[in-house]
Amino acid sequence: MSKKYFGTDGIRGRVGEYPITPDFMLKLGWAAGMAFRSMGACKVLVGKDTRISGYMFESALEAGLTSAGADVMLLGPMPTPAIAYLTRTFHAEAGIVISASHNPHDDNGIKFFSGKGTKLPDEVELMIEELLDTPMTVVESSKIGKVSRINDASGRYIEFCKSSVPTGTSFAGLKIVIDCAHGATYKVAPSVFRELGADVVVLSAHPNGLNINENCGSTHMEPLQAAVLAEHADLGIAFDGDGDRVQMVDHTGTVVDGDELLFIIARDLQERGKLQGGVVGTLMSNLGLELALADLAIPFVRANVGDRYVISELLERDWQVGGENSGHIVCFSHTTTGDAIIAALQVLMALKRRVESLAQSRQALRKCPQVLINVRFGGGANPIEHPTVKEASDRVTHAMAGRGRVLLRKSGTEPLVRVMVEGEDETQVRGYAEELAKLVTEVSA
Repeated sequence: MSKKYFGTDGIRGRVGEYPITPDFMLKLGWAAGMAFRSMGACKVLVGKDTRISGYMFESALEAGLTSAGADVMLLGPMPTPAIAYLTRTFHAEAGIVISASHNPHDDNGIKFFSGKGTKLPDEVELMIEELLDTPMTVVESSKIGKVSRINDASGRYIEFCKSSVPTGTSFAGLKIVIDCAHGATYKVAPSVFRELGADVVVLSAHPNGLNINENCGSTHMEPLQAAVLAEHADLGIAFDGDGDRVQMVDHTGTVVDGDELLFIIARDLQERGKLQGGVVGTLMSNLGLELALADLAIPFVRANVGDRYVISELLERDWQVGGENSGHIVCFSHTTTGDAIIAALQVLMALKRRVESLAQSRQALRKCPQVLINVRFGGGANPIEHPTVKEASDRVTHAMAGRGRVLLRKSGTEPLVRVMVEGEDETQVRGYAEELAKLVTEVSA
């Protein structure tokens, strides 16, 4: 059964445009409260990032949840993974995050966590959607939910992050620049790294409700690159607005993306005999990651793009580490979802154990040239399924003999086919990509 509102990562859109409106959030809070209450006593944690519309939607969700008889515990601005963690530790039935992640301030959205700190099961999302299409009611006055605020939420999460590294760990002598994207990590991230002994320079930690992700954070790396060089820092760490993605910068000012960070973490786990199974990437993970892991005899599989699919694949295989090149990295040995601070700490520990700089540690992964061409088509038959395109794709794949790959996929939001070719020779890769893009254009005409 298809879902009407829930996408791969909750419900997201432009503020003021349905369904990202106060009246919908009121009804969503009620529907979620009714669904969770049907499973027993109901306590729901609600957190948010720093965008200005979060206050409005927090109030609407609170009213809806309490009208259904659910008790609400407010966390205020907190990273998404912190809400997953606190949902577990408070033994709540669910956690709700008000955030649009790396999007600008005029977008917002809602993510849900189960009581286990994981994505909601499909059947619960479908139950909420069914309730959204029924009239809203209010429980009798004596059963209306209560609201409280968790005042020590930041401190609890800071201690949790620090517990992901061995007791006594010190990063003394390490100078780090941290870009908080004017987002949900603005308080906790600097505290975590300072309390572990690092010399921390902080960027973009003054949210005003409108500046989240604005020319900063993991989607705009230039300010961090400049600051690392200007401060003569050992490295830089960039978070996104809700704190579930991380990218880094080495001391030379070079960006180190999620594929490279995932490799560093996986290699460290293997060297310590703690890598359970292999690594899950996505269809967009660079071929260089796959080849570098193969050189270490580490199994690697690709999931569809999206952390939901990475997590699903990890659970199915009983593996522990996976992620996306965007920097969404999951370390199941420490937490239940993508956590940027936890991932960054695992990278720092790997560097410390190897006595290497970030620039040195990433050298074992040589990223392959990747060419991506977007081809617009006019609807009708799927050009990817055309025999001519399929034959050409198979031919190119065979010609690269396991040292390259072809990915053709339709955009989920636009009438586009994305033609991607990766390999070891950039000129060859570009030629193949242009050839396939031309074929897609011709069969679409």
